Amino acid sequence: MPASIKLACTTTLALAAASGAAFAGQLDYTLYTGIEHSSNINLSTTDPISQNILIPGLDFTYTQQGSTLQANIAGDLEYRDFFGNRFNNQTQVQLAGQANWTVSPQRLDFTVQDFAGIQPIDSLASNAPNNQQQTNVFALGPTLHFQLGGTLRGQAELTYINSYAQKTDEFNSQRGQAALRIFKELNPTDLLSVNIESQRIAFSNSDGGPDYTRNEVYGEYVSKLTHFDLDAVLGWSQIDFDGAGAQTASSPLARVSLDWRFTERSTFTVAAAHQYSDAAQGMMVQPGIGQIVVPTTGGISAGDTTINSQVYLERTVELGYAYRADRFTVTVAPSYTKLSYLNGPTFNQSGHGGNFAIDYRLRPTLTLTAFANQQTTKYQTLDRRDNTVNYGLNLTEQWTPHWSWRASVSRQRRNSNSLDQSYRENEIYLGIVYKR
Repeated sequence: MPASIKLACTTTLALAAASGAAFAGQLDYTLYTGIEHSSNINLSTTDPISQNILIPGLDFTYTQQGSTLQANIAGDLEYRDFFGNRFNNQTQVQLAGQANWTVSPQRLDFTVQDFAGIQPIDSLASNAPNNQQQTNVFALGPTLHFQLGGTLRGQAELTYINSYAQKTDEFNSQRGQAALRIFKELNPTDLLSVNIESQRIAFSNSDGGPDYTRNEVYGEYVSKLTHFDLDAVLGWSQIDFDGAGAQTASSPLARVSLDWRFTERSTFTVAAAHQYSDAAQGMMVQPGIGQIVVPTTGGISAGDTTINSQVYLERTVELGYAYRADRFTVTVAPSYTKLSYLNGPTFNQSGHGGNFAIDYRLRPTLTLTAFANQQTTKYQTLDRRDNTVNYGLNLTEQWTPHWSWRASVSRQRRNSNSLDQSYRENEIYLGIVYKR
């Protein structure tokens, strides 16, 4: 088993163990297996390979909200058996988890986090099986809480962060972060804070480029009302690279997230950011409103993050609208992103697109889903433009409270002005599911 998968599995067990040896919380899991057929598994322009794949897997969620232990873990373990030995069989892990141990109530906590996923080796190539790697970002550390009187309180944090990629050595790093936060409770629904953070990034491989220090100072306002949630951040960031003549970059820091439940059936969301980021930090953020979960052939879908060590200035806007009726649900989420890299413009890019999904319950036990997503990406330095579209139908029937089957058909196409980067692919999937 590859070291990255061992690390992710070990972390999963550690998070579960930290949240209670007897699983005092709520554990839900799903076992699934299915056959996928792809007309172009290698996503080739001129030499498509038709491929059948056996995909067994396990996904789970675990939550616990105790006085001593709190946990929120979601994971998926999947094996892909490629018939005919055209590709190596793969074991893939996807995980997003956090476990918190309250060492001393209202005084000292200890937190463990882990984020594992599948990302491309070369983000400029098609996302074929031989262009995928396991990635993992692991963090742990203590948090000290202290009272400053009345409605004023403080929090000091120390965090160790390790990032690892199976193939891209320059991504691997060790990080230390210190943070000081002061909170002011304005009223039962509104909270204001001042935050000072400093992070030191040291790369494990010389190909990672210069080590650097990242400093941020910002204020944050959080309001949680019955039908309206707001989280707004405003401050300043500085990146200080090591080495003689190395540059120092600084920029305003701004983030906003708004969730408006304006009727019982309808929800509108907005998220926007102007901030420095990198691949490892981006992986530690929980999925946002623009990332609709649409049906896939298996439980794990590869991401599209550029796996390297570079820092970039990120400007994003995501919108979301969801409508839920008795028999159907509609979700729409357009987005815009612009990334400007500090140490080289090769991957500078802008992109726009969106996701759409509609679920319709044909019968009490039979649900039809139609989904589509589109993404246009422009690489300014490379003079490259990719337009990728994926759409399809998914049919699910619940046999019993625990057993169901699923069938799906989808089509994916990319039009690119880069040589040999356009492709067409059709997928068919049939599988059975057992849910606890």
